[in-house]
Parts: sequence; C-alpha cells; structure tokens
Amino acid sequence: MLIDTFGRVATDLRVSLTDRCNLRCTYCMPEEGLQWLAKPDLLTDDEIVRLVRVAVTHLGIREVRFTGGEPLLRPGLVGIVERCARLEPRPKMSLTTNGIGLKRTAKALKAAGLDRVNVSLDTLRPDVFKTLTRRDRHKDVLEGLEAARDAGLTPVKVNTVLMPGLNDDEAPDLLAWAVENDYELRFIEQMPLDAQHGWKRDGMITAGDILQSLRTRFDLTEEGSTERGSAPAERWIVDGGPHRVGVIASVTRPFCSACDRTRLTADGQVRTCLFATEETDLRAALRAAPEDTEGGSDEAIARIWKQAMWGKKAGSGLDAPTFQQPDRPMSAIGG
Repeated sequence: MLIDTFGRVATDLRVSLTDRCNLRCTYCMPEEGLQWLAKPDLLTDDEIVRLVRVAVTHLGIREVRFTGGEPLLRPGLVGIVERCARLEPRPKMSLTTNGIGLKRTAKALKAAGLDRVNVSLDTLRPDVFKTLTRRDRHKDVLEGLEAARDAGLTPVKVNTVLMPGLNDDEAPDLLAWAVENDYELRFIEQMPLDAQHGWKRDGMITAGDILQSLRTRFDLTEEGSTERGSAPAERWIVDGGPHRVGVIASVTRPFCSACDRTRLTADGQVRTCLFATEETDLRAALRAAPEDTEGGSDEAIARIWKQAMWGKKAGSGLDAPTFQQPDRPMSAIGG
C-alpha cells in the first residue's frame, strides 16, 4: 500500500491525461496558453493503463479520477477507461472535465465503465463565463452536464470557483439551479495554482463568505465529519434534503490530515500533493531498456511509488509565511 510517515494511506489516484485545455480560465492560465508538453514526453495510453494497473493491483488504489488539463481532449480516453474497467479489483472511476465535448462522449464513457463526472462551471451567465474562460462555450457546458446526467454518470458534481467582482454574487442562484437539475454543487476556494502567480490570499472568496451567501436563501445543516470521511468537501444538507452542497476549503480549512490521494502527471511524475514542489519520475522506469528487467518491472515501479509517498509532507504549506507556489499550473497537474 501507499502509506506515508504520518500514517495516511493513499487509496485515491488522480491521473492527468493531458496538460492541454480548450479554455483559458483566468485563475489557471494566461490568455495565450502555455508551453505544452511535447508528445514524446506524454505517457502513452498503454503506459497510463499499466501505471493504473500497478496502482490497483500492487498499491491498494480503489478509486481513479481522470483529469487534465482537459481529459476529453485525450483521443484514447474511452479506450483507457474501458481497459481500466477490466482491472481486478475494479476501481471506481470518475472524470473531472470542463464539460465541452461531454455531450458527444457521455454515452460512450458510461458504456466503457466510467462511473461519474465532475464538471467545472463557475457561472450561470454566458457573458461572465466568456470573461472567466476567454471562450464563448457556456451552452456547450450546460449541454454536456445534461448529457452526463442522462447517460447515468451520476452523481454529477459541479465544481465552482467564485471570483471577486465577477461571479461572487451567484452562489445562491447556482445552488438553486443545481437543486433543480439534480446536480451536486461544490464550491472550491481559489487556490494558488495559476501560471501567472497572481493569486492573493486577501482577495479570495472564502468558505465562510460562501456559506454566508448561501444562507441568505437556504437552510443548511452540516452533514458532519463521519459522513465526510477523507473527502475534500465539507457538505451541508440543503433545506432538509435530499440535496447537498459542498465546500472545498483548501486554503482556510485545510484537510491534509485526512488526505488519501496520490497524483500522476501527464508526463509520468508522481506528486504527493497538489501543492508539492517536488516530483518523482515513473516514466523512466516505464521506459527502461528491455534488458533492464528490474528497472522496468511492475515491482520496481511500485517500489519507486511507495518511496515517493513515504516522503509526503504533513500539509500543503499554504499556511506558511514562506509558501512556495508549485511551478506547474493546475492544467499540468490535474485537479
């Protein structure tokens, strides 16, 4: 298993399939985009499936989340999901996406074995969406959400980041819309993972701000830590149920002590934390020369992965005065 020196066991694997994205969200990357990874540096479909297999069969991983960048841009996505669904024991599989292209692929992903999706949507207003993402694709995201729900990729979770002066007044409207459409809304505090390094703690919308806004229209009952487990979102029951709303407060209410995640970048690096500044290379072991039987074996890869997780730090360091932002933006790490 993947255990660290603080006794935490990783059972949830986040796999970034690409660093590319078809949006340019202001809190993630500059308008001109980024310097994308060269194709030879990216893991192949076979390499991704092999690493997931090692994680599931050797390291105790029970849940796999495919992320990006935008994972729907990965040509082999459906095949990767289908092959991972045949693993024994079969992991639970989900996908985090911006929803563009989901209308076209939702049924195929469900048939391949995907269990559910998380879709990023920060606003109900098309003009604000265009300002935030620098793309006019709001309608596509709404249609993708509907397609995911209709295909049975449920519960469909909607991830929202509130930004001062743009959409910070929309929390109650977003929750009313989510309840009406049977989506589970989750607000995420803006995190320091932008390529421009423009994040400022004193300018962010906090969990407290979000809850205060929601309570102007809804009665919220805290679900409690027993139900939460190691999930990143604190959840509240809305107006007595059955709907819930979540808040992921990575900055103001960190949950590092219960973290059960390990992360794999699109170029085959293990990251022990979303905010880590160090990585461990698995791609080199995957691509070891055929005669190097020990270097490229599943057992060797598992050993490297275990060593990486053993060195996981106690927390993200966000609360430290000397916090150092990762040099990779969110699009290259995977959320």
